[in-house]
Amino acid sequence: MATRTSRSASATAARANGGAKYVLRLYVTGATARSRRAILDITAICKERLQGTYDLEVIDLYQKPALAKDEQIVAAPTLIKYLPPPLRRIVGDLSDSERVLFGLDIKRKEASD
Repeated sequence: MATRTSRSASATAARANGGAKYVLRLYVTGATARSRRAILDITAICKERLQGTYDLEVIDLYQKPALAKDEQIVAAPTLIKYLPPPLRRIVGDLSDSERVLFGLDIKRKEASD
């Protein structure tokens, strides 16, 4: 299930989030309902808020178990933001978009947007 979704950064979207390219990895365990929900949640957040300035990789720990040890993954789903710094980890349910946005250091959407 290691899938990669890449979006080329558009100038407008890059300006909207300070020019930063977000590099994210979502670690899941198989094709469970919880894994599918996490993939849908983070994909929706990325499409809405990062608008082409992100690289999201989904990694199934059942297919690549060594990565769990290498990345110190203790629970799934786990989302790791590698770029822009600082490195951040969000473990568990990703359905609370405000919590995820805060964890990723993404500015809140203004009421006028």
